[in-house]
Amino acid sequence: MQPVLNIDDIKRVEVGLTREGVSVSELMHRAGCAVAQEVLELGARKAVVFCGMGNNGGDGWVCAEALLSRGVNVQVVTPIEPDQLSGDLARQVAQSAVRAGVPTVMGPSREEVKQALDGADAVVDCMLGTGFHGAVRTPFDIWIECINASGARVVAVDVPSGLSAQSGLAEGDCVIADMTVTMIALKPGLLADTGRDACGVIVVAPLAEQTERLVVEADPVAWRTDLADYLDVVSEPSSAQDKFSRGSVLVVGGSGRFPGAPIMAARAAARAGAGYVTLAVPSTIVATVQAHLLEIPVVGLPCDAEGVLTADAAEKVVALAKHNSAALIGPGMRVAAGVNALLRSDVPLVVDADGLNCLARLTENNITEFPDLTRRDAPLILTPHRRELGRLVGRADNPPVSLEDQLECAREVVWSDGGSEIVVVAKASATACVGVDQAVMPKPGPASLATAGSGDVLAGMMASYLAQSHGECADLPLMCALVCEVHGYAGSLAAEAFGTRGVMAGDLIDRIGLAADVVEEHALVPDEGGAEA
Repeated sequence: MQPVLNIDDIKRVEVGLTREGVSVSELMHRAGCAVAQEVLELGARKAVVFCGMGNNGGDGWVCAEALLSRGVNVQVVTPIEPDQLSGDLARQVAQSAVRAGVPTVMGPSREEVKQALDGADAVVDCMLGTGFHGAVRTPFDIWIECINASGARVVAVDVPSGLSAQSGLAEGDCVIADMTVTMIALKPGLLADTGRDACGVIVVAPLAEQTERLVVEADPVAWRTDLADYLDVVSEPSSAQDKFSRGSVLVVGGSGRFPGAPIMAARAAARAGAGYVTLAVPSTIVATVQAHLLEIPVVGLPCDAEGVLTADAAEKVVALAKHNSAALIGPGMRVAAGVNALLRSDVPLVVDADGLNCLARLTENNITEFPDLTRRDAPLILTPHRRELGRLVGRADNPPVSLEDQLECAREVVWSDGGSEIVVVAKASATACVGVDQAVMPKPGPASLATAGSGDVLAGMMASYLAQSHGECADLPLMCALVCEVHGYAGSLAAEAFGTRGVMAGDLIDRIGLAADVVEEHALVPDEGGAEA
């Protein structure tokens, strides 16, 4: 797994490296040379390096001198003369590059920037760096517009200029890079929200042999998975199975208004490998639901005339759950019936959608003040999107807006619970599976997953994998990340069939099995192209 560090922690690692004998000057030279190597591998013949006035700009001057020494036609665009740079180290490397013969364009007009970019096949963005936040000021806003319009391949250093490396948000335009070479470790802002579009391929340059140890000691805010990491939660294929050994799932949900959500969740649970799935819905919609499900038995629950579950449904839900390996409650449900009762049971449980809203109401929108409600011996997986997560932690009017914020809110939930059997799958453009000990981030799925019902499919899959583990998963956050990875790959397969904008949630379901085979096979045999999944 790849560690993800907050910006403040990155700074502490840099300090740690200097204490171990790797000077700031050496770090800058290694960073600039690492970027130059990536530009050379792109086959660039003419490169333009845009330098800012800090250490990020210093990396750029080092890069430019290294490219010149390798025969690349390179020039630096700078807002001020190298001699005027305030930072001693940035000024020294800039002066060195000028002495080596690197041509410069100083304080250019918009037209001069366009002329510099004319014919360039590579642009190196070293303008603002990881310390940037807020709005981009002149001249960098003009440079960003010109770079994005140039058509050249763009390599960003540490973070695309204009993007917050911490939040992943941009107040205005930011550089849209083909590649981002980030130093020491991944940062949250590179992995979510605007960062997903802006960063392109992300390459991590560790800069020193001590980096890996110091990064781990810095206590990463999250860990980004590689397919090989799932080896511990993927079962070896076996023919010695029957429908009982593959686990059974109870799905509880639905209402007169939303009969489709539990149907999708139940079908997803079956497609994800559960040997037996039962769907319990309000009795008034049983006939409608049965018409869509041939292989899955449907049980009616007490409800009112509008097809909304009533309080006396809880007893029947618990009785049904006792005969299953795992349960899912919430999709399309609208009310709280059964959630509290299932939490008190010993069945491994997934709570999604209206089940989460139910938890918010039961805890007066502050689940952290009611730890006894979620503290249990059996596994509990909560699957909120950002708005649902906000409602759970008392932020209904101010839900998380970034990965950083999302991780913080999810940790509030799991740490207030205090148990090891709870995971919050915090869904967004980048999803984090947050347990007590660590947060695991799977490779994010495509934009085609941003469609109604996609979350119901994921919840059904979560319950299915939980059932197949029979509640004894060695690493619950990692298992949840595996499910997200399969869900994302199913989205990619669906997009190939229907186009990025044409995917509906139901299209994911019939591709779950294929996606699981690919992801799990590459986890078991990572040297056979696993990175492509």
